[in-house]
Amino acid sequence: MKLNEIANNPGSRKKKTKVGRGSSSGLGKTSGRGVKGAKARTGNAVYGFEGGQMPLHMRMPKRGFNNIFGTDFAEVNLGRIQKAIDEKKLDASAKIDTEVLKKAGLVAKARDGVRLLAKGEITAKLTIEVAGASKSAVEAVEKAGGSVTVTYKKKVYENKKGGPGKRQQRRIDSAKKRAERNG
Repeated sequence: MKLNEIANNPGSRKKKTKVGRGSSSGLGKTSGRGVKGAKARTGNAVYGFEGGQMPLHMRMPKRGFNNIFGTDFAEVNLGRIQKAIDEKKLDASAKIDTEVLKKAGLVAKARDGVRLLAKGEITAKLTIEVAGASKSAVEAVEKAGGSVTVTYKKKVYENKKGGPGKRQQRRIDSAKKRAERNG
């Protein structure tokens, strides 16, 4: 083998086709991209474009509603609390609140607080302080000899003057009328 005979194997390197170098090359003028428009341009990504027809995602009906005034509780069932007590993750004699539930791994994020639900059995005597609790959960804890304290107060959205907003005032007024009617 001589230095002047060293070469790449045939077919190992392909020559790049140069486009836009005159009509005789076969890839002149539009460089093989057809004619004008978005698809002739670099970076063409017209996702969902249907040629001016109303796109499918705009023809489909909208669904759902995001209630900005709604509450978002982290939910914990009594059965999970009892299991955590059995596994010694929770101390039944101490007061159980949101922070204790987080440390035990029963609650990941407590946005507006923790709501206690009645799924499962509870046998330990507990003192629980949560933002919300279902009636049946409170009854189950009290039946086991414990107590539940509900701490959540509904948010009052104020207007510029500091009072409740129009909608909230309407709700307050209608609740007062209902209370008067029912005695």
